[in-house]
Amino acid sequence: MGDFNLALVIVALVVCILIFLFNIYLLINYQHPDDVNQAYFPKIVVVFGLSVAAISILMLPADVANRQACRHALYNGACNLTLPMKELWLGIYIVDALLVFFVIPFAMFYYEGDQDKTVGKRIKSSLIWVGTTAVVCALVLGILYGLIGKVDFTVRHLSSSTLPFPGNNNFQFSSGQPCVGGSNQHQCSAYTASASSEKTWTMRTTFPEYVVALATIVGSFLFTIFGGVGIACLPLGLIVSFIRRPKAVITRSQYIKEATEFGKRARELKKAADSLHQEERNGNKGRKWRKNVKTVEKELLLLEEDVQALEEMYPQGEKAEATWAMTVLGYLAKVVLGILGLIVSVAWIVHIVIYLLIDPPLSSFLNEVFIKLDDIWGLLGTAAFAFFCFYLLLAVIAGAMMLGLRLVFITIHPMKWGATLMNSFLFNVGLILLCSISVIQFCATAFGYYARATAAQEIFGHTLQSLRGIKYLYKYNVFQIGFIVLAGLTFVYYAVFGWRKKKPSGRLQLSS
Repeated sequence: MGDFNLALVIVALVVCILIFLFNIYLLINYQHPDDVNQAYFPKIVVVFGLSVAAISILMLPADVANRQACRHALYNGACNLTLPMKELWLGIYIVDALLVFFVIPFAMFYYEGDQDKTVGKRIKSSLIWVGTTAVVCALVLGILYGLIGKVDFTVRHLSSSTLPFPGNNNFQFSSGQPCVGGSNQHQCSAYTASASSEKTWTMRTTFPEYVVALATIVGSFLFTIFGGVGIACLPLGLIVSFIRRPKAVITRSQYIKEATEFGKRARELKKAADSLHQEERNGNKGRKWRKNVKTVEKELLLLEEDVQALEEMYPQGEKAEATWAMTVLGYLAKVVLGILGLIVSVAWIVHIVIYLLIDPPLSSFLNEVFIKLDDIWGLLGTAAFAFFCFYLLLAVIAGAMMLGLRLVFITIHPMKWGATLMNSFLFNVGLILLCSISVIQFCATAFGYYARATAAQEIFGHTLQSLRGIKYLYKYNVFQIGFIVLAGLTFVYYAVFGWRKKKPSGRLQLSS
């Protein structure tokens, strides 16, 4: 790699360092006070996992830039001297899969282990759980790879003889006569080949590509559910928050009345939590116990939101007026971001419909927008492209939070400034990592015209969409259709129920 694009390498290194520093900043400011100066291994996993997720998202714009680096090369083979993107893709996603299925579960088992046990016993217990998972995953991957780890490419066999090129300019070449020669002398098999010339070319894919493909399928199901819901609830949630905002400061008597009610709810939650903790010590951790734990988690999160809303309506302290002014400005920022996000969400949905679901596509839409932005300034289109990819990832997180609050079988792991425990951090990092693979695959498909001839399109386009047993999910646009359907249902939900004032959660009711 003697004359590879040095500028691209420098930019990539600088961006990686900035991502790493930014993730450390997030960890420090989001961590719970109970985790300060402890739980160092989970913190290392969180910072490393967030960095891998962010780098993987930015690798697709880097792949496009890497392709453009040799666009004006003066000699053949110059593109072989740029960044080895295919190897980088496979490497980053193998690391992604190891983090999601092994490292993060181990960190969560260790962190959530019984604090009364010694460090050695907690490590042993965590290794047993992760080891069992590793054996099961290895068996499943090995069996599937041995049986159906192949790709089926549809090819057409073409052959033709040669004709002497006429020297008297007595030939035609047009749409009506696309081949050289007169009538009855057409030698272009591409235009005259029969259907029997179409065959299936089968080859075995590499094991790393197969691991990436299966991880992408798992992530795609989660991405379809969470992303489809989140693409609508992310902007609409901000707008609804503005509509439900406190219009004025309440009186002291109103504050005392609400605070007293919240105190009663808090005592009920503490009593329920103590009861569940006692059941855990007695070994009664059945299905009903887990359901009650999630109910308490949900009620606790709702109570915290109500307390925060009450504090907004009755700011206290010497700077109460300034606090109220910042609250008003915060809600104004939410509505502005919500409107901008709604524009981006609608653009995404329209693009998916007209470019992916309609065959042939009505328009390349956002692909053309990125290309025109590149013409204005070289990195402008790439930056816009990266923003749309990141927006999808934010939509996944928003969708997971929304469904976690409404569906009992989804564990709630909220991210809160200065109050996020490491198990919640690890859960959300795992979700981000798992869905980031699918976000990249989805973007590589949705922006196939802009990202053409890239290593990502080779992996996530041709190979993944031709993989035996999986290709039909992509052939019939299962994930794209599911994404649009869930987005539409979420828009309808907000149109019907989202604008109503939130009612108090009421008394805590646990399953007996």
